Amino acid sequence: MDFDLRFTDKEITAWGGMGIMKRMLDHLGFEAALSNAGLPQPGSNRGYRPEQLITQFMLSVWCGANRFEHGEVTRYDPVLKRVFGFTRMANFKAIIRLFRRFTQHTNESVMDSLYQWMFGHLAITGLTLDLDSTVMTRYGTQEGAARGYNPAKRGRASHHPLMAFVADTRMIANCWLRPGNSSAANNVQGFLANTLHRLGGKPVCLLRADSGFSESAFLDHLDQHPLHYIIALRQNQPLQRALVNATGWWGLHEEDGTPVEGIELTRFTYQPAAWSKPRWVVGIRQHLTQRAEPKGKTLNLFANDPVMGQWRFSAVTTDLDLPAVAVWRLYRGRADCENRLKELKYDFAADHFNMRDFWATEATLNTVMLAYNLMSLLRQVLLKGRAVTHASTSVQHRLQTLRYKLFAKAAYITTAGRKPILNLAMAMQQRAWMQGLWDAAKTFELPARFTPVYSP
Repeated sequence: MDFDLRFTDKEITAWGGMGIMKRMLDHLGFEAALSNAGLPQPGSNRGYRPEQLITQFMLSVWCGANRFEHGEVTRYDPVLKRVFGFTRMANFKAIIRLFRRFTQHTNESVMDSLYQWMFGHLAITGLTLDLDSTVMTRYGTQEGAARGYNPAKRGRASHHPLMAFVADTRMIANCWLRPGNSSAANNVQGFLANTLHRLGGKPVCLLRADSGFSESAFLDHLDQHPLHYIIALRQNQPLQRALVNATGWWGLHEEDGTPVEGIELTRFTYQPAAWSKPRWVVGIRQHLTQRAEPKGKTLNLFANDPVMGQWRFSAVTTDLDLPAVAVWRLYRGRADCENRLKELKYDFAADHFNMRDFWATEATLNTVMLAYNLMSLLRQVLLKGRAVTHASTSVQHRLQTLRYKLFAKAAYITTAGRKPILNLAMAMQQRAWMQGLWDAAKTFELPARFTPVYSP
């Protein structure tokens, strides 16, 4: 069948579902938060308001942009312009100019304000904080890009951001951009202090981190603060000998008493020369033949031992007075922050929005983090609300899924008695679900309540 081509002047969008996000932002008071954050102002009265530029940038990220230039797609969308209340849409160069006006001081003050505003909308009795770092490969001449640990692109210059995740809400609590040759724990004490500040007084009950943060100075620092920790340990020679000499290994059981094949745990006190005092250590070993994908490492000092060579070992240190199995299960939840990192890179393109100026790149990165947190709030509160029912629960998990199940909805705007109406093209089976989201976006309870991962 042959078709003719026609053009229309009717204002239509492919992203009608973004009306849900706009209603949620209005309910949160997002524009006021941006206005009070101290954003850099334009150089002339003809410039765009920085609040619009930040919102417009995040809108492009939510709609799939992974380059600044991709924001031009949403720029020419007349319906999105009206939904978000913009008189005119800025081009991507105006957004870049805004981020270039950020300095170190501006980054600190603006992001302190916005992170505190974000977590001020959450009600939770105690947070579980996960520290991690990630490598962001660079291909240009960006400030701070340096050769360091880069397993995916060996020898390639990179940045090495330090990040803090809130496990209870699946949000980011802080992000510092760092040169690529920084170690995982570089300046972690200052980072933790800044993170606690950005949480706005929300108590942290548990801190989890991998072996890159197991330095003795950081452990001593944690002992001086009223928060518990579980931190993985590097398998140096003293620890390997301690694991081999440990006694009391016992098989893991499920909560219903069912044995778990091929996993054994033990608990002992340990004090290497670098530590100021002995600490509890939980040892974990997984059998090579009894586990399909055994976690841990072979003890290289004992790799040829016929018994020890059959196990993969790992160990964590903690100040929690809990059974070994409880510590192990609590720490195992830290792996979810790896999922957050993957989503940030693949769905939010966190490592693609970079510029020559270091502080501009950090400002852009933290704006992506803010976009991620707002999307996480939508997932964790709106999509799980009692007013919203849908046959599929997968829409709660990934932005990529949300983008096509919720946001990518053809729509146009009409008026009735001077009131604009967003008309969505949706199947009858989905309309009740969308109506529930639409209503909930302006009425859900604030502060939003979350259940803590760990309660002392």
